[in-house]
Amino acid sequence: MKLLFGCVARVRVIGRQNANRPGGFLLAANHISHFDPFIISSVVRRKIDWMAMAEFFLLPVLGFFLRAVDAFPADRYRADRKTIRTAIQRLKQGRIIGLFPEGGIRDGPRSLLEGAPLRPGASTLAHISGVPILPCVIVGSDRLYSKKSWLPLRRTPIWIAFGNPIPHFPNLEKSAARACIDRELAAAFKILFAELREEFSLTSDDLPHPPRERIASDAPKSLRPFGRPLRHVAAISVDSLMCASMNLVQSRHRLHARSRDEMERYVTECEKLTAHDFYAVPRNGGAATEIGDGEMVTWPSPIITKFPANNIARADFFRCKRGWSAPTVLMLHALMSATHIGYRRWAAHFNGLGWNACFVHLPYHYSRVPRGYWNGELAITADLIRNAEGLRQGVIEVRQLIAALRDRGCHEFGVLGTSYGGWIGALLAMVEQDFRFVALMAPIVNVEHAIWESPGTHFMRRELRRANIDPSLVARHFHLSSPMHNQPLCTGDRVLFVAGEFDSIARPADLETIQQKWSGSELLRVRQGHFGYRMFRETITRLKERGF
Repeated sequence: MKLLFGCVARVRVIGRQNANRPGGFLLAANHISHFDPFIISSVVRRKIDWMAMAEFFLLPVLGFFLRAVDAFPADRYRADRKTIRTAIQRLKQGRIIGLFPEGGIRDGPRSLLEGAPLRPGASTLAHISGVPILPCVIVGSDRLYSKKSWLPLRRTPIWIAFGNPIPHFPNLEKSAARACIDRELAAAFKILFAELREEFSLTSDDLPHPPRERIASDAPKSLRPFGRPLRHVAAISVDSLMCASMNLVQSRHRLHARSRDEMERYVTECEKLTAHDFYAVPRNGGAATEIGDGEMVTWPSPIITKFPANNIARADFFRCKRGWSAPTVLMLHALMSATHIGYRRWAAHFNGLGWNACFVHLPYHYSRVPRGYWNGELAITADLIRNAEGLRQGVIEVRQLIAALRDRGCHEFGVLGTSYGGWIGALLAMVEQDFRFVALMAPIVNVEHAIWESPGTHFMRRELRRANIDPSLVARHFHLSSPMHNQPLCTGDRVLFVAGEFDSIARPADLETIQQKWSGSELLRVRQGHFGYRMFRETITRLKERGF
């Protein structure tokens, strides 16, 4: 490691003597790149046993290498007794255990350097083992994602600071000691980061950036001005064609004269409810008694509609080798999704990563399409009451599915939602919290724009105005149906919004607004319109980068 990074990087260190102290201790560092453990190890004379993401050990070659250097697997989202025992044993033998309390690669507001909260675990391990924690801050290693940084004689600058050891406070009771350790460790990260910035006069380019930005900087500048307009024109063309198709389909669904009164009564009743009331799971029935060892589960929907086919909920399961105890990703498809083949392929990909995958048939889609209608045709029309009840139906059914999986031993979930499915995923995040991640690709978050301004709802608006249904009446339901008017129940740092730069349906500006409102969440921009396949691929890549 010293030979490799000595050639490609110029590492400057503050407080090196603190890292070379004798005895066992925890080395806790911020995490901005996959190169961090190797670079930190190269400047410390003693060997560091790193806690590494458990998924890495499933890969034969990488797993062999990690075990060869005495790294050991850790599940960053639940307490693993085997991991804890291994760490305690090695610490009591006087060894150094390295870990990243951020739980994955972080930059900006999601980083400990800028005040993001610590994940639990480091303080507990230090207190149980009776060893100190040594804080470490590394800056600049994310530049190594750029191919240019590996050119001969380039020697990318990297800066590392080791702080003073934080004691485990043996004289305090357990909870108080852990609180003190967490408080001092969080303060130490900020102090060391400020010290590096002042000592070496670091610029904004020196500070941590997402790996994607560093990789993108390698694109030839001569190609950048031409690629963007072409993608923009292609995206607008595809989106316009799809919006025209949606308006054509909606033209089959006209409202009758009494719809204003019905809407008034419906909204008045809904105003009395909170989101938790509206999306509450019925006590009786559900998927728990139906779920078996097969690849498909069906159960009676808790919301009864006038379409019998839509009254049967369904989900397709794709299980990995770990069985029901493995985390499960819930795939929520887009409105009028053309096919489920792509979702099945990504389900197999998640299985290879140790995740179960579940493809949910949302209301009025796939197996739930009434005879004589297109896939998803009835999910969004000028009948706003049916639209709202369809959203409610989808959210409650997914909650029933989560409850059934909990009974089977699964306690962690991920959400992968696209457009209409992203809308349901955002509503789900308002009432559920056991999520490792909630990835929402081009979700409908600004319901007001979706109804009154979107190019895909021209016919809907005409019918609503004809029925004298005005925006003020519809807005009275936003506290239940609009993610923009709510907050997630899970922590914001687990939410990833993905926006198409040329999207006119789920506009980037709307996603930027909700990303700022859902504090700690991240916004990823992709060069496509609302309809396209690039977004899915880049979303999965970003989830991997974040360690989800």
